[in-house]
Amino acid sequence: MTEGDPVVTLENVSVAYGKHLALRDVTSSFSSGAVGLLGPNGAGKSTMIKALLGFIVPERGRMRVLGVDVAESPLEIRARVGYMPESDAHIPGMNAVSFVAYCGELAGLPGVDAMQRAHEVLFYVGLGEARYRNVETYSTGMKQRIKLAQALVHDPDLLFLDEPTNGMDPKGRDEMLELVRDLAHNKGVNLILSSHLLPDVEYTCDQVVVMDKGAIAAAGPIAALKQPRGRVYELRVKTPTGGIEAFLQRLRAAGLDCHATDEDVMRVFVPGEGGARELFALASAERVQVRHLRPSVPTLEDVFAHAVGEE
Repeated sequence: MTEGDPVVTLENVSVAYGKHLALRDVTSSFSSGAVGLLGPNGAGKSTMIKALLGFIVPERGRMRVLGVDVAESPLEIRARVGYMPESDAHIPGMNAVSFVAYCGELAGLPGVDAMQRAHEVLFYVGLGEARYRNVETYSTGMKQRIKLAQALVHDPDLLFLDEPTNGMDPKGRDEMLELVRDLAHNKGVNLILSSHLLPDVEYTCDQVVVMDKGAIAAAGPIAALKQPRGRVYELRVKTPTGGIEAFLQRLRAAGLDCHATDEDVMRVFVPGEGGARELFALASAERVQVRHLRPSVPTLEDVFAHAVGEE
């Protein structure tokens, strides 16, 4: 692997659980830096990560991580990557520093080095004062932190973070996101962050891959995906029926991307040179009162809604 090469590539990868196809002929690549793997629950994000780590064997296709073929050398890959799983994975009866050191040894570190690194990463994630406590006594937020610590202990070339803020309170979530952002932007760590939370991805990542129903729905730098190819408006409306779904369907039938953000508020993307006049004409035809209309700028939510067809 040389500088500039993607850290992950997938070629025509399909994964099935029985009759359910969790990944559908996926072809994609992940550049170095911080990449958000975004999608609704059940989109295939965790399945993709587990396949890249060699935990799941795909029905077909080829995958490479850090230039190494997953099918040929899964153990080499696991020694070079860090994985923070969505579910808890601690060992009962072990204190935090022993557990993280053990994870370091499993990744190939000598015992003394593993213990030294365990102390370092536990302080880094904010568990320094609690490192001698048994992990099962930890709160949900502390267990999230120790999962990050064990993923970092061997100084990996690539981090996989699966829903890193899962179950955390607002303060803990903000602190976790600061850690992830620091790793990506200040420490130069390559990472892939899987999440269904758009703000988490937008705050920590520069690039995004959007998944839906086991396929890639959109991919690219976040800034580029948010570049307007038309105009975005936010509308507050009053409809004859009291609901906005019928008007949303009418807008979509006219070729406009739109989604509701509240019971009477929507965001509408008007491609090309179209503008507010077109929206007022459509509203008038449907006997919809436009009570508020203002131009807006595209957000990651707009990109996501367009990619997955969210209503």
